[in-house]
Amino acid sequence: MTGTATTLPITLHQLRLDGALALLGKEESAGLPPADHDPSAHLQAIIDELCDLSLRDPLTGCANRRQFDTILDRELDRVARSGDVALLLMIDVDHFKRVNDLHGHNVGDMVLQAVAQALNGCVRPMDTLARYGGEEFAIVLPACQPAYGQNVAERVRKAVEALRIPIAPGQELTVTVSIGGAYALQWIRSTRKLWIERADQQLYQAKSHGRNRIEIEQQPDSTVTAEEKKLLFVPDLTGDTSWSGDWSDVFAAPLGSTDGVN
Repeated sequence: MTGTATTLPITLHQLRLDGALALLGKEESAGLPPADHDPSAHLQAIIDELCDLSLRDPLTGCANRRQFDTILDRELDRVARSGDVALLLMIDVDHFKRVNDLHGHNVGDMVLQAVAQALNGCVRPMDTLARYGGEEFAIVLPACQPAYGQNVAERVRKAVEALRIPIAPGQELTVTVSIGGAYALQWIRSTRKLWIERADQQLYQAKSHGRNRIEIEQQPDSTVTAEEKKLLFVPDLTGDTSWSGDWSDVFAAPLGSTDGVN
């Protein structure tokens, strides 16, 4: 026997929304449309708020790791299609463990919130600020030329350095950050993992050189990894699809050289 499915009307009181409303908290719940006035709008607002909650770091309000990963993948795709240059900044709070050890984790949370607020004041609406994990933040800057990227990184460094974070009556705390940056370019068919690794390498250099400083790739072509080279779109140089040589030899060869390609 066949037939069309029947849609049964469901009233809001039949749904278990108490858990969802508890997740949203009092402030978010207070802004929802009245359930008795427009049940559909009320339910949609709950769904929208929960979706936003799933993409935000609860402590700082920044994008969380899930949203950051999505944005990074989207930006790599956009760069490949448009030819724009994008910059990824990895930002780490210097000596953060010392803050937790000396002042406690509550003060550590206050520091992270203050740093996040300072970083948020340094980015454009089109940029994405995320808490990458622990005391590490990340900023994705689309359509970012090298001069602008360096300026943003310096603005971030100075904004954090200027913070005076009150942690007790008459007591303030200061912190600094180290920043590493790597570019996404159209001719580098990269991946999220490789892009993050390159930015992390620059961050490591910033910390190794004394902290409270910036290290950004100045010549992205000189820092392309071997794995990224294998992902490049390579034209058929020979017309012979049976060629089984090692492309790494071709990439390593001087410009104009055809050694290894017959």
